[in-house]
Amino acid sequence: MEELRSVFHQQLELLRQSLTGLIASVIDLIPRATNTLLNGDLESASYLIQFDDEIDTRSIELEERCYQLIALQAPVAGDLRQVVAIVRMVAEVERSGDLAVNICKGARRIYGHDLDPKLRGTITKMSDQAQKLFVAALETFEESDVAKAAALDDMDNYLDSLHRQFIQSIFESHSLGNIDLQVAIQLAVIARFYERIGDHAVNIGERVRYVVTGWLPEHKGAARYRGVSSLDDSGGVPRIDES
Repeated sequence: MEELRSVFHQQLELLRQSLTGLIASVIDLIPRATNTLLNGDLESASYLIQFDDEIDTRSIELEERCYQLIALQAPVAGDLRQVVAIVRMVAEVERSGDLAVNICKGARRIYGHDLDPKLRGTITKMSDQAQKLFVAALETFEESDVAKAAALDDMDNYLDSLHRQFIQSIFESHSLGNIDLQVAIQLAVIARFYERIGDHAVNIGERVRYVVTGWLPEHKGAARYRGVSSLDDSGGVPRIDES
């Protein structure tokens, strides 16, 4: 039995290392996608779009290894939580890679259009903050640090604020005639990609919290749902137990 547990933990550590490498790839991808966007580098855009196939392949292989570990080792309790959490985090990382690639695709669509310094500056800030969020998510995962996981929310709030500022700047730039409507729409979509990358980093932190404590934010909503009593006599409207 001890030998089986030792093999399990060796394999689990390999899974963790693979996930760490996958997160690191996305951390590297974010600024490269931004440089592609700001510099109008179509060659770089094509390369990074193709790189998404590698991210997808590594994600699929890692997820399959997780399922194999569950099937062959039948982990329970905390061990099972770790493997399940890795499966969920792989999906967050893979989707973030997709979003970075979408930024490159957006760069193709606005190729040849100049952006004013204010827009370029905010794009750079959003990119930097999205990358910082993923760096913090990686540290949270490597260290199983619940406090760092909680801090990701505040970091994401700043990215959300930058997103709102950017949308306002798009309106201003369009009203001044600096960008046409189609470019304005593409920039708004690109801004959303950065904002969603931040959300995925937060989700990774929440999975780390789940591994350490067994709690997820969804549990709060589930508790409210379970607190719904039987239909009342007045109109069949469910009552919420506030206690």
